Amino acid sequence: MSYEENNPWVKEIREGVDAILRPSSELTYFHMNTKADRAGGSKMAQEAFALYQSLKPDGVIAADDDAQSMFVVPFLLGKVPTPIMFNGVNAAPGQYGYPTAQVSGVLERAHVRESMAFIKQLVPTVKSVCFMTNDVPAGIALRTQVEEEKSSYPAKAGPFHLVRSLNDINAAAKGLRSQCDALFIDSLEGIVDRDAKSLTNSEVLTAIAKVYAGPVLAGNRYQVEQGAWAAVAKTGQEQGERSAEMLLAAMRGKAVSTMPVTRNTRGQRLINVNALEQHGVALRASVLRGATLVRQQP
Repeated sequence: MSYEENNPWVKEIREGVDAILRPSSELTYFHMNTKADRAGGSKMAQEAFALYQSLKPDGVIAADDDAQSMFVVPFLLGKVPTPIMFNGVNAAPGQYGYPTAQVSGVLERAHVRESMAFIKQLVPTVKSVCFMTNDVPAGIALRTQVEEEKSSYPAKAGPFHLVRSLNDINAAAKGLRSQCDALFIDSLEGIVDRDAKSLTNSEVLTAIAKVYAGPVLAGNRYQVEQGAWAAVAKTGQEQGERSAEMLLAAMRGKAVSTMPVTRNTRGQRLINVNALEQHGVALRASVLRGATLVRQQP
């Protein structure tokens, strides 16, 4: 796992992996903690490789981009015979030299188009949506996705803000208020405060709410639970399940080269009831149909 053990996205992925592999396999998880301490990722990757050498596993699942760039590519790719499946990868797979006869997996793509259509159902006045993420590989990949897809979006794609600190968010505030009818956020963990302390997603969302009062869309369920208004969310469970199914097939003898790289397709429609009530947005029955209502977590 690229990120820390208590990261909500990591927990979702583990649920998916466990559901497929735990009945037949002994599982060992390693967490590189790169959301909380990106600079320490390389050292953690060395520790992960030492664990790999000790365990001699029959298969490896590597979750999210940092596990690819810091662990799989320098330590495993083309150097060991073990089948490897990735999940949660935001970058183009070719950036890591994937796929190969050893490596395949599942890409992670945000449901931006669907989320825009959903917020327009909730708040019909939305005409433009801006974007904000941490300036990390996942955020950069989302910006690329938006650039590639924006001509098909049901609302105008406004400026994309890659930020590293609360100062960056405050500097973007005036533009957010003047150019954005709604804001799409993702990958906020690790943004730092004035003392260079790494912040959680919830802490960053609270800071954003102080400078931007409009609708906030998100890529993940936990972000809606922590303050975003709505989402058509991707799920870590899907990432974990698909990559685990592929790895299980490989460990049972299926050639990795016959398994094409795939991407997530499931979307979960979520509404933060507290946020909409707070902003006086009416919840119409036609919009609620098929959506999951979330009460914001304390």
